[in-house]
Amino acid sequence: MNRVRLISLKTLIVTVLFLFAGLFWWAGNISAPSGNEQIPTFVDTSVRCQTTSAANQNVLIVYVPIKSMASDVTNVLCDDAVVAKQYGEVATYWGNKSSDTIDFLGKGIADLILAKENLMDAFMAQTTYSYKAVVGFPSYTAFIISSKEKPKIEKQYFLDKRIGLLDYPTSRSGHILPKQMFKQLDINIDNLTITYASSHQELRELLATGSVDLISSYWQESDQALFSKNYITPISDNISGSRWFLKMQSENTDLLCAVQGRLMSLSKEQNSQYFNHVESYWQCNGQSALFVGKQK
Repeated sequence: MNRVRLISLKTLIVTVLFLFAGLFWWAGNISAPSGNEQIPTFVDTSVRCQTTSAANQNVLIVYVPIKSMASDVTNVLCDDAVVAKQYGEVATYWGNKSSDTIDFLGKGIADLILAKENLMDAFMAQTTYSYKAVVGFPSYTAFIISSKEKPKIEKQYFLDKRIGLLDYPTSRSGHILPKQMFKQLDINIDNLTITYASSHQELRELLATGSVDLISSYWQESDQALFSKNYITPISDNISGSRWFLKMQSENTDLLCAVQGRLMSLSKEQNSQYFNHVESYWQCNGQSALFVGKQK
């Protein structure tokens, strides 16, 4: 009887160990980059173009959180001679939800991605996938913006206001910072009337049409056409801007310099006063690239 129990115990231990081994193998295959990651099935929004090397099977995968930017980025990259030497196609994906950015970033799917530095840090993507910052946009200040009065950072002031925020949990000026402010003011979010928008432009439209009383966003000089600069109140300053990151698992400096040049030119053509103030992080001399950006 004791022998039977001993055999049964050993069998149980072996079975448990086998199950744990299988579980760790499964988890590892999900989390570890395979070098051939599949595009998430929920992201079916993309713009594609072929370079002059159409026979080349390599695809340069780009991700942006802004739909309006996708076509321009795709076209300028497809027209680049260096890109054409290495890729036969450029595919740019976009998504308005934070989960889209997280999926691309967390799995290292994109070769080139526009993302916020805090997300890069959260996923340790720069060390895990060798992403390098190529160009970046300036730091900015988050404001509470009204169309009729100067907002007050007081608990009672917000309780009877209709407030517009971004439905984008990783946006600092449109989501994170205003909610942190409400918490500091001891305001229960459930007691506020909040309308969520999919973009900063949509927030401005809500405010301009009177659908909300306040929005949380950044301020740009073009906003003065609709709103008064006297009716904005800062809630946080020196917020680091978004950056373009290129996956650099090899010393592909030709591609790095070509992409940086194209992104710099494209950004300076933008109508947005924020996106056309762009900073390059690499000094290219035709043979090598030297990082000249600010170290963290």
